[in-house]
Amino acid sequence: MRWARFDHHGTATYGIVEGDSIQLVSGTPFGEWKKAGASVKLADAKLLIPFEPQTFYACGLNYAGHVREVAAKIGQPAVLPPNPDVGYRANNSLIAHNEAIVIPKDATEKVQYEGELVVVIGKKAKHLTRENALNCVLGYTIGNDVSERTWQKSDRTLWRAKNTDTFAPMGPWIETDVDLEKLVTKIRVNGKEPIQFPTNDMIFGVVDFLVAMTRYLTLVPGDMVWMGTEGATENMKHGDVCEVEIVGIGTLRNPVVRES
Repeated sequence: MRWARFDHHGTATYGIVEGDSIQLVSGTPFGEWKKAGASVKLADAKLLIPFEPQTFYACGLNYAGHVREVAAKIGQPAVLPPNPDVGYRANNSLIAHNEAIVIPKDATEKVQYEGELVVVIGKKAKHLTRENALNCVLGYTIGNDVSERTWQKSDRTLWRAKNTDTFAPMGPWIETDVDLEKLVTKIRVNGKEPIQFPTNDMIFGVVDFLVAMTRYLTLVPGDMVWMGTEGATENMKHGDVCEVEIVGIGTLRNPVVRES
């Protein structure tokens, strides 16, 4: 099932994507719901971010190739993380499918994409085990963790580098029927594909993070966990269009503009 959230006559409304239409729903995917008996054409709908997250968690350096690329850029040996490493992002940075990534006028040219799997929590969870960890997951969507690399080196908390307005595109919807082992992430800039990788080829997988996190904190419906990216990332510039496709989920597409 694919849950979309869209602007319906000025109101954020949930619906279920079926073919080329969205079936309107009364309620939300995080609680009780029923079909409202009406639909809109998917092509005509203005998609919003798939949900308003409670807490925005982010996994750092979770793919071996990306760890090596980062280490090489800063001239240090590559050291894989020994444990799942969890950080936070800010909701102000979130934008929807087809909305513009806006590069601040004082940013350097080193503004780069990071295509990521996003885990959407659907049930309250604490002290999860490997056997039941995925039971709290509603589904998955796609994120682009846009990063200003010069700021990333200088800002101790990454407050600008990864939390600038528009630096976290997410969407286009939540897919609930997902086989993690079959997912493939493909990133395209202006139609060219610099990288693709098995999405689940992580240092620590979804289960690892959910078990580790819920030892210490309670996950609630509407929380989300961004799972990191793989490989080298490249600069984006004014006029580019960046697409992050995860086969089996969909494609997140965003144009790039620089403030004048």
